[in-house]
Amino acid sequence: MTSRVTFISPAMNAALRRARFDDGRTPLDATGTAHARAAAGTLPTAARVLTSPVLRCRETAEALGLRGPAVPELAGPDMDRWRGRTLDEVSAAEPESVGRWRTDPECAPHGGESVREFCDRVAGWLAAARDLDGRTLAVVEPEVVRAAVVHALGMPAAAFWRLDVAPLTATELSGRTGRWNLRLGRPLAGPDAD
Repeated sequence: MTSRVTFISPAMNAALRRARFDDGRTPLDATGTAHARAAAGTLPTAARVLTSPVLRCRETAEALGLRGPAVPELAGPDMDRWRGRTLDEVSAAEPESVGRWRTDPECAPHGGESVREFCDRVAGWLAAARDLDGRTLAVVEPEVVRAAVVHALGMPAAAFWRLDVAPLTATELSGRTGRWNLRLGRPLAGPDAD
């Protein structure tokens, strides 16, 4: 049995444009919605569709014509007290904390999840997904895609920061017998960048 998980990164919104730690309630902007609608119908048929509980992921799925439940394990990392603030704001107020967070996968100075904890959460979900037959489409935050790739390739958690995930791209993992293969960042039809 081969399992395929195609991760779709969401369209743009104001939080992403400003490098803001999303609070999960920021909707897509008009451009992001238009780009997602333009890409509707370009994805392969799937046995199941899942989304992150984050609003922009659910709205991207809807604009793509996809319907499926929100899965808490597929939420972006818990940023606790940094949620809603921009990276520039946090860097100005807490430069040492941001530096530790970006270099030490075990560190969570914001009080939420460390990069390692987040990667472990996504890895746990992937372990269960490996037993699902057929294709799963999952509209998730870019950080979830990064964590999945780190796990699938057996990379150290520090590699999380070295991966970029563009909006409205598909990253596919296919697996059987305990290992994953990777197909990176295929742009969906329509504009490939916001």
